[in-house]
Amino acid sequence: MLTQGLPRSRARIGRALALGLALSPMAIALAAPVEAQGTQAPAPETPATVTQAAVSQPAAPPLRVELNKLETAGEACKAVLVVENGKGGPIKSLRLDLYAFDPDGIVQKRSMVELGPLPARKTTLRQFEISPTPCSQVGRVLLNDVAACDGKDASGYDLTRDSCLERIEPSSAKGAAPFVR
Repeated sequence: MLTQGLPRSRARIGRALALGLALSPMAIALAAPVEAQGTQAPAPETPATVTQAAVSQPAAPPLRVELNKLETAGEACKAVLVVENGKGGPIKSLRLDLYAFDPDGIVQKRSMVELGPLPARKTTLRQFEISPTPCSQVGRVLLNDVAACDGKDASGYDLTRDSCLERIEPSSAKGAAPFVR
């Protein structure tokens, strides 16, 4: 017999075709998952595998960045950021790509802001010019991306742009423009 050694679902399809019976596309589609299930069973996870994965991917502590204050200085708006690296390792460089929007939601200015170095378990203040207009014209500030991140986390793992972006928790002090991701 031609269907010996084949999974049952495939053997049935073969027999039906050999008998000249027409199978609808739906019947063939429904038989395919049964065939896939019968030919390959997933390997069960062992506790050692789960433990290894948990050890290699520790939970990173948050890096809190608060837009604390906007103050007009002449014709410019200066922002004060409070960066809390409370449980993280030292960060040599952390450059953020920020955008300021006016109250109507129109982009005003892009700023690349260097926040580093950030010592481990320390809160730091950073000040920078956010817009060439008065602060009353800043409706919100967007954390668009992390342009650079160089340092170690609390566990000693190297930081990447993606891992830093994932750790950052943006917030705003009462009275400041919203600071969002």
